Amino acid sequence: MPEHKTEKSVDVAWLNTNFPCMMACPVHTNAGRYVGLIAEGRYEDAYRLARDPNPLASICGRVCAHPCESACRRGAIDEPVSIRALKRFLTERHGPESRRPVDVNEGRRSARVPYRVAIIGAGPVGLSAAHDLALLGYSVTIFEASRVAGGMLHLGVPEYRLPRDVVQAQVREILAAGEIELKLNCAAGRDFTVAELQQQGYHAVLLAVGAHSSRDLTIPGVDLKGVYKGIQFLLDVNLGDQLTIGKKVVVIGGGNVAMDVARSAAREVVRQYGNGVEEQRPSVENVKTVAGREMMDVSLSALRMGAQEVHLVCLESRPEMPAASEEIHDAEDEGVLLHPGLGPNRILGRDGRVVGLETLKTKRVFDENHRFSPEFYPDSESVLECDTIIMAIGQAPRLDFLRPEDGVEISRRGLIAVNPETLMTSAPGVFAGGDCAFGPRLIIDSVADGKRAAAGIDRYLRGTTEPEAVVEVEVLKRHTMPRELLDILRQPLPLLPPERRSGMNEVELCMDEASAQREARRCLHCWVNTIFEGSLEDGTLCVLCGGCVDVCPESCLDLVSLDRFDFSAEVVEQLTEREPLLGVELEGVRAAELGKVSGSVMFKDETRCIRCGLCAARCPAGTITMESFNLLPGRPGGMLSIEQIDAPFRESVAIPINAGK
Repeated sequence: MPEHKTEKSVDVAWLNTNFPCMMACPVHTNAGRYVGLIAEGRYEDAYRLARDPNPLASICGRVCAHPCESACRRGAIDEPVSIRALKRFLTERHGPESRRPVDVNEGRRSARVPYRVAIIGAGPVGLSAAHDLALLGYSVTIFEASRVAGGMLHLGVPEYRLPRDVVQAQVREILAAGEIELKLNCAAGRDFTVAELQQQGYHAVLLAVGAHSSRDLTIPGVDLKGVYKGIQFLLDVNLGDQLTIGKKVVVIGGGNVAMDVARSAAREVVRQYGNGVEEQRPSVENVKTVAGREMMDVSLSALRMGAQEVHLVCLESRPEMPAASEEIHDAEDEGVLLHPGLGPNRILGRDGRVVGLETLKTKRVFDENHRFSPEFYPDSESVLECDTIIMAIGQAPRLDFLRPEDGVEISRRGLIAVNPETLMTSAPGVFAGGDCAFGPRLIIDSVADGKRAAAGIDRYLRGTTEPEAVVEVEVLKRHTMPRELLDILRQPLPLLPPERRSGMNEVELCMDEASAQREARRCLHCWVNTIFEGSLEDGTLCVLCGGCVDVCPESCLDLVSLDRFDFSAEVVEQLTEREPLLGVELEGVRAAELGKVSGSVMFKDETRCIRCGLCAARCPAGTITMESFNLLPGRPGGMLSIEQIDAPFRESVAIPINAGK
């Protein structure tokens, strides 16, 4: 390998654009890599990559909202790769719920450090933080108010989406990561306070209490018997508590009602912010996704409890409904009757019990400034007869356990104000993350918050900082893609037939091996790139033959004269600032000379490239190489190196370099 190639630098902004699925994942799971390993049949290696940065991988393989799939470049061609389903395929083989579990933490546990950390809440934030802190050598105690661990994973997500044995297996694996003690039935405010934990010798406290309180509707009739709040309904169902519902149920869907209340002030007291803490705005996309899940979970749970009819009412039209399209179709398959474009006006009662819901037809949901401001058509009242109404309109944190002596500031939105980087609150040594700090959160966002909190606690207690990200570059001497790459269609997810969806039977099933490998072969290998780095020493300078342009099946390469490009003053200024990074791109030319000198330009449309490698194979001078990039965060839960996953039969050279220079 030529010596000069080890000295190159990588621009982080450019690098990140080459990992769309990984960068869309809040914990930066290297999805492309593990999907590629599945295609090779290397399932244990693939599982290690999938699980390495994500202590809740088995859970995310079933119920993650998969932002990675929304970013998948394959979606621009036909449909994105089924990344979440492929993760489940791996965890069922090597996760803690499997018969052949793999301990990814073996050899990664640091020596014990003399600090104790208290975590309030055993949900995804608390479990994720405990996992990473334990690997760093901390002694961790988790206090959970409920009689089970998992938070909303156990209490809010129905069992037909997330089996309880999977949650329990994941919790056991996390508790085995190091010195972690779990105390159930220990509620903040009732059994202890934050100040008392600090007095007991805990050097840091993480508030990970989630949002287990249901939002309220302010319409007549909400106090009638037979009216339930969505979150409380799910809590009761999932804990097996006695709950009786009628035969004809109406679910009032959250949608943008939840978005509105999530932005409104939950407390009248507006406090001043200090110590770098900030009021956090709930993510619009997260609120919509969580609201959509809540109303679908409530509706299907009601059916499974014996309701003969379940009607779902929401403000939005069918295309605007916040639930994912596949969830809407699944609900309809199971018999849920949708009533989009209707708003609740009042709940009708007789003898103190619900007998119906009066609705109005929605005229619009947003005003001209796209602010939530629903309007309804006059004289459009209609009545849905029912004996039960469940209001699935969103959730809020319950923070009444906080005392003035705790020193924790609450925002105008009723959320805990935090430093967005460290997640520390206004009280030194007290941290917060997840729904109680950011509003409705995706599970994978909560996992990321736990990891971020663990890093913030470590920095606070020991003054340590995360090592700079390192990029390993793998020069592929032979690179090919499946010949049928663009012909393989997205594999359908196996689902339990509607007639068998009774009780809490899991609806989405696991892919079989053949389907998983076929689906994995659809991946475009975005971490691989065509690199034009010919050198005089190697005799590999481009000879301008145009062979790469001719052979490219996607027409993403072109060779044109320099005078066809217009270099504005702004572009020249930006190129000048980044000139040290553009040694190859500006070979023999200074940025200031662009537009004044003649020559040729090779340009590439990265968004169209399918990484087939034909250009590198065609290049007679060896100017073009196919190189893959592996980003290593360099902390517990970071991604594995190429040496740890590289197969002996793959010819390559790995070059570690620093990112961001």
